[in-house]
Amino acid sequence: MFGLGTPELMLILIIVVVLFGASKLPELGKGMGSFIKNLKKSMSDHDEIDVTPKKEAEAPKEKTEKPA
Repeated sequence: MFGLGTPELMLILIIVVVLFGASKLPELGKGMGSFIKNLKKSMSDHDEIDVTPKKEAEAPKEKTEKPA
């Protein structure tokens, strides 16, 4: 796919373990999994309608200054 073989993947895994620590890896994996799941869900849901009310643009208020 990207030309990554076993040695490259092992090097990436070692770098990730050094940067984040072994105790953070399950948490990091869970976050990445939920990101991918939400991304796939949002890509497949085209039928949703946005029902949030739009803010109306306010007309600029004219200043009525009295001459002094």
